[in-house]
Amino acid sequence: MNGADGTSGGEAFAYSIRPARVEDAEALVNLVRELAVYEKLEQFAVATADDFRRHLFGPRPYAETFVAEVAGEVIGLAMAFPTFSTFRGKPGLYLEDLYVRPQHRGRGIGKALLATLAKLTRERGFGRLEWAVLDWNAPSIGFYRSLGARPMDEWTVFRIDDGALEQLASLAPELK
Repeated sequence: MNGADGTSGGEAFAYSIRPARVEDAEALVNLVRELAVYEKLEQFAVATADDFRRHLFGPRPYAETFVAEVAGEVIGLAMAFPTFSTFRGKPGLYLEDLYVRPQHRGRGIGKALLATLAKLTRERGFGRLEWAVLDWNAPSIGFYRSLGARPMDEWTVFRIDDGALEQLASLAPELK
């Protein structure tokens, strides 16, 4: 997917959207770290380029990533993975991260990345595309609402990790 719109100097601003490639792993790590800083979660951004090479481009990819490029530079990403809705009886796609570098925002790149995932969701016959957003992130919430997304206010996201995950896992019965 290619896009362009005007810039302040009257010059055309061109970008492209494409599936990420293994050689993008370092750029992906950098973008995720920038996102983590923006979200005030940088202490949790420990992924390495090797992690991404192994888990995104290895024999069993766990997520799909699309990148936005400007003049050959990766400046944005959308990373998603399949889910399954027992109520709908069909898969969905979960957007883990959407990020565009601040200097490139407001030019339709985030929308193009999200539209790419929406198209993929429809082409695969999936029932929905969903994601979480920090409740203080008003710019992103406004952007998502402008696209027709609706908040799931009646739901609370839970997470278990680190020591609590280890403790719960230790209680699992042996599978027969």
